[in-house]
Amino acid sequence: MLHQIAQVRTLTVRLFISILVTMATKTSRTLVLFAWSLSVVVALLAVFAWAQELGHIGYISIYKLFPLIGLLAFSVMWSHYIVSVVRQHYKLDKSVTQQYFDTTSWFVLAVILLHPSLLIWQLWRDGFGLPPGSYERYVMPGLGWVTVLGTFSLFIFLTYEFRRRFSNRPWWRFVAYATDAAMLAILYHSLRLGGTLQAGWFHWIWLFYGVTLIASLIYIYSKKLSHKKITLQRSK
Repeated sequence: MLHQIAQVRTLTVRLFISILVTMATKTSRTLVLFAWSLSVVVALLAVFAWAQELGHIGYISIYKLFPLIGLLAFSVMWSHYIVSVVRQHYKLDKSVTQQYFDTTSWFVLAVILLHPSLLIWQLWRDGFGLPPGSYERYVMPGLGWVTVLGTFSLFIFLTYEFRRRFSNRPWWRFVAYATDAAMLAILYHSLRLGGTLQAGWFHWIWLFYGVTLIASLIYIYSKKLSHKKITLQRSK
């Protein structure tokens, strides 16, 4: 089974690279195809890495399952940032990827709720109580605050789900800033606590996610600052 997983993983990585390389045209159809393909590929990579660490198919406890949910959540959210950057780079309208974001956002909402909920429920069931105390019993000493960091990030992500109602308010931009900060916090959270991410090929994939996430944020905020400067100049 491990040999088969390795073969599929290799094919998936090649597909992942080919998707990034072949984004040479700026048509709306190409962007939509790229968006869906990227999200599927990163989700598959997360499943393969998790299955490889699992090593066998048998009874899968909640403690073994909930990390996969977290990997899927961050992976798909990362793909959102990459798709957004590609769309802005090719100067395509937001409506081009609206359906993609609407659909995958529901998936992200489900998994970001499920990831901590599974752990909280299992720890409570095993007699460790409720967070934050139960987290301290699950992780290595001194890492309890990293789990709390994940909890704060979750609340920020949930707040962002109200964008359809409040995105036109002047103060909403601060929620968007907090969401971007929460993504960086979750990146740190995953690298400190994620067993699948401590070594091996997926560790390097995750570092690639981190570097490109930071690069994407730099690009996005530089575009916003540039647009703000142009607006101020025109208003003079």
